[in-house]
Amino acid sequence: MKILVLNGPNLNFLGIREKGIYGSKDYKDLLEMLQKKADDLGIELETFQSNSEGEIIDRIQKAYLDKVDGIVINPGAYTHYSYAIRDALASVLCPIIEVHISNVHKREEFRHVSVTAPVCTGQIVGLGLKGYLLAMDALVMEIKK
Repeated sequence: MKILVLNGPNLNFLGIREKGIYGSKDYKDLLEMLQKKADDLGIELETFQSNSEGEIIDRIQKAYLDKVDGIVINPGAYTHYSYAIRDALASVLCPIIEVHISNVHKREEFRHVSVTAPVCTGQIVGLGLKGYLLAMDALVMEIKK
């Protein structure tokens, strides 16, 4: 079983940007957490981060061609306006869990709408980096159905 974790813009700045919202753990810490979880679940993990919308779309399309079993995605700010990423996600035939570190519903009004969530299997918000781990568990359960 292979899961892809995709991170959008500014996620590579975890531990640097807005620590009161995103915490003090950095992107390397997140990757280590994800790999440990993948090892515990006995699954193959691939991670990808980009600040570029086109690169994210290319990676989603590659996931389809590679027959990835599931995707965890934090589209970052693209969540709220990237119909192109939404359309790419709608094209893949695997479960997808959208994750947000902060509770987007308690933040600025523009963050309350996700154009990508309607094409995802589920969404996890506001649980910090642990949300990614929960998303991996959810994907494994979905894939094994």
